[in-house]
Amino acid sequence: MSFFRSYIAPLLIVLIFAVAMLAVSARIFLPSDMMAPAPIEEPISAASPAPIAHTDGGMPELSELLHGPISDRVAG
Repeated sequence: MSFFRSYIAPLLIVLIFAVAMLAVSARIFLPSDMMAPAPIEEPISAASPAPIAHTDGGMPELSELLHGPISDRVAG
């Protein structure tokens, strides 16, 4: 057990660190267009707001919370 704590465990920690550092630094070798963040197709601010459930001031039903407002549901 002493051999494992003295030699094997530190070696495993160093190997895991080296693999993680290699994976993170691999971006250096990617083409420049792959280093950029992924493009956003539609800006979040331009998206239409989510429909608001119509309530009479009380708590909505559980089915309305799970499936959305009854007026927005698709039949079938």
